Amino acid sequence: MGLKDLYLIGYNAACAAGWAYVLYLATCVVFASGVPCCHHEVLASLETVYLEPPLLKETLIVVQSAALLEIVHAALGLVRSPVVVTAMQVMSRIVALFAVVYSPVSQAHYGSGLMIFGWSLVEVPRYAFYLAALITGDATKGTPYPLFYLRYSLFYVLYPLGITGEMFTFYNTTYDPDFISAFPSFGPYLSWFYLITMLVYIPGGPFMYMNMVGNRKSAFRKRFAKPRPPPKGLVFPTDKKGGKSTSEAGKAALAAAVGAVDKAAAEKILKTKNWRFGYTKHFLTMVELQTKSPSAALKIAKAGLDHMHENFQFIEEDGSSISFKKAMTQKNKAQFETGVIKGTAKKPSPELKVPYKNKTLSGDSLVAQVNKWVSYGTIEQSAGDAILKCISNPKWLDLSDKYFVMLGAGSAMGPFKVLMSLGANIIAIDLDRPGIWKNLINYARDSPGSITFPMKKTQASCKDDDTLFTNCGCNLFTETPLIKDWLLPLYPKKDLVVGSYAYLDGALHVQVSLAMDAICKALSEERKATLAYLCTPTDAHLCSKDASAASLKEYNRFTLGKLFEVFWQVVSRGAFLKKNARKPMTSDDGEEFYMVDGLAVAQGPNYAIAKRLQHWRAIVAREQGSIVSSNIAPATSTASVVHAKTFAMAYEGMPYFAPYEIFEPDTSKAVMLALLTFDFRDKDSAANPSTKLSNPNELFKYGSFNGGCWRCAYTVSSIGEVSVFICLAKWSAPYVGIIGAAGAAFAAKHFGMI
Repeated sequence: MGLKDLYLIGYNAACAAGWAYVLYLATCVVFASGVPCCHHEVLASLETVYLEPPLLKETLIVVQSAALLEIVHAALGLVRSPVVVTAMQVMSRIVALFAVVYSPVSQAHYGSGLMIFGWSLVEVPRYAFYLAALITGDATKGTPYPLFYLRYSLFYVLYPLGITGEMFTFYNTTYDPDFISAFPSFGPYLSWFYLITMLVYIPGGPFMYMNMVGNRKSAFRKRFAKPRPPPKGLVFPTDKKGGKSTSEAGKAALAAAVGAVDKAAAEKILKTKNWRFGYTKHFLTMVELQTKSPSAALKIAKAGLDHMHENFQFIEEDGSSISFKKAMTQKNKAQFETGVIKGTAKKPSPELKVPYKNKTLSGDSLVAQVNKWVSYGTIEQSAGDAILKCISNPKWLDLSDKYFVMLGAGSAMGPFKVLMSLGANIIAIDLDRPGIWKNLINYARDSPGSITFPMKKTQASCKDDDTLFTNCGCNLFTETPLIKDWLLPLYPKKDLVVGSYAYLDGALHVQVSLAMDAICKALSEERKATLAYLCTPTDAHLCSKDASAASLKEYNRFTLGKLFEVFWQVVSRGAFLKKNARKPMTSDDGEEFYMVDGLAVAQGPNYAIAKRLQHWRAIVAREQGSIVSSNIAPATSTASVVHAKTFAMAYEGMPYFAPYEIFEPDTSKAVMLALLTFDFRDKDSAANPSTKLSNPNELFKYGSFNGGCWRCAYTVSSIGEVSVFICLAKWSAPYVGIIGAAGAAFAAKHFGMI
C-alpha cells in the first residue's frame, strides 16, 4: 500500500467521521423532545437543525468544503473520476452551502434540515464504502454487502430529499434581505443566480437521478457476475506478482519496442507508476524515435512484435501453458472442415455507393460530397483523391476476383455487406455462435458473392440450417493455431486480402489483436497476402505539413466562439482545448516530419497497444513485400462506442470544433472499402511496397479519412469534456428557454414588477 492509498484512506475516514458527526448532531435536534408525532412536528424540528446544535455549522462547512479536494484528486489522477462531472457535483453543493451559511431565512426553514439530512445520510455510507474499497482493494466484491447496498440504494429516497431541501434553500435565498444586503455589490445578482439555479434543477434533477439508477444496475451486475471459467488459449503473460497485469504487459511491450533504439527511453516507460493515465507521452516518444530513420522505425516495430509473440502465453486444452509463438508454430492434429455458400443474386454493375445522411451518394453527388469533405478539412486530400479514382474506375469495384479473409466478419466496422453486394468472395472468421452465422449466411445467400467458413463437421452432414449454423465458426482466442492452419492452404491459387476487424473492450482488445496479428503474420509471410487495417484517429500518426499548418491556422483564428474556448482553457488551467499543431520532428538526415497527437486518455493503454500492434505489423509486412492498406477511419457512432453515455455525448458535441464530423457506420464502411480498393488496385498507392516512402510510418499519412481531427485546432483528448458540455447545452436548450420564460415571469411577480 503506497502513500497515495494511505492518503486516500485518511481522507475518506476523516470525511466519513465528519459527516457522521453532522448526522449525529442533526438527529439529536430532531429527537430532542421525543419522536415527532405528526408532520408539523417533523417540519418544526427540521427548522432548528442548522441553528441549534453547537458545532454543526462549523463541521458542515469543513466537511463539505473538504469535498473540493475530490476535484483535485480527479484532476491529478488519484481517483478514476471525470474531472468535469466531479466539479459540477461538488460545486452544486458548495453553492447550496454558501446559501445556507449566509441566508438567515434559509437557515430557519425546514429545507435546510432536509438538505443536511439528505447530504449526511448519503455521505456517511459513501465515504465508508470508499474506505472499505481502499482497504480491501476491491470496490466491487471486497466491500461488505450492507455497505455496498446502502451506497447504491439510499439515493432512491435521499436524492429527492436532498434536492428538495436545496431547492427550498435556493428559493429562500432569493428574497432574504439579510442575504442580499450582506453582499451590497452583487447581492441582487446572487438572488437571480439562485433563482436560475433552482429552475435548472427541474430538468437536471431527474437526469442525475436516472444516472444513479444506471450506476446501481451496473454495480450490482458486476457484484453478482458469475466467476469466469479457467483461462484457455491466448492470455496475458504472468507478471512478477503471479498475476496477469495488463498494465505491466503493456509497459513491457512498449519498452521492448522502444528499447531497440533507445534504452533510456525504455527505462522511463518501465518506471511509469500511473500507467493508466501516464502512457500517452511514451507512445509519442516512440513515434518520434521511429522518425529518426527508416531502420529505427522497423527495429521498434519488430522488437515490439517479437516481444508480444514470445511473452504472451497460450493455455492448451490440458491446462499447460506455452509461449504464443510456440503455439503458432507447433503441429496440430485437430483441423476445421470447410463450408461454402454461394449467393444467388445477379452481380450488379460495379459502382461506388456511399450511404450518407439518409441518402445514397454515387456519381456526381458523391464527387461533390468528397470535394466538400476535402475542402472543409474533414478528410485529407490523398483520401479524397483515392475515392475519386474509385468513382472514375468503376470496374475496380467488381470484386468477384478477390478473396477477403475477414477476421471478425460480423464486426460493426467490418465491410461484410458492402463486399457481398459487390460480388466478393469472403472467408469469414467469427465466433461459433449460431446467431452470428445465421445472419452472415442468410445475407450471403441473397447476394452476388460467396462466403467460406470453418466448421466443426462437414457441411454435407448438416441436415438443416440450424445444424449448419451451430457447427460454424471458431474462437480467435482459443483456436488461433487451428485457424491459421485452416487458412494457409485455402484457395491456394487466389490472392488473399486479410482484414483485421474484430474489436473487443479493454484488455480483450489486446488479446484479439494479437491473435489476428499471428494469422496476418503467417498469411503475409507464406502467401504474400495483402493486409488491411482500419486505423483509429485516436492515435499518434505522422501527418502532412499542410494538415499541421491548417490546424495551427484554426487555432489562431479569432471568432466570438473563441471567447468560449478561452474560458474553458482558463478554468481548466490548460487541461482542456490544447493546441493540436506540434513542432516538426527532424530525422537523422535532416528531413522534417509532422505528427498529430490523437491519443485519447479515456480509451486507455490497452486500446493504444492493440492499435499500435497493427501499426507495427503493417510496416513490417510492407517492408517484406506485402501490400498493406492501413488507412485512418473516422470517429464512427458504432454501438460499442455510443453505449457509453459519455462517449455518445462527446460525439454529439464534437462537430462544434471544425472540421470535425462523426460518421454513421454505413458511411464509414463504404468509404473505407473504397480506400482499401484503391490501395490494392492502384500500383502507385502508398500501400504498395514499390512506392517509396521517406519513413515506413508515412504509410499512415496517406488516405486518411480522419473525420477532421488532424486539422482541428485542439487535440482529441482535450475536447472531450467540453464536447459533453456542448451536447448537454444543446439537449437542454429547449428546456432552458421554457424555464427561462417561466422564471422571468415568476421573478417579475416575485420582485413586484408585475
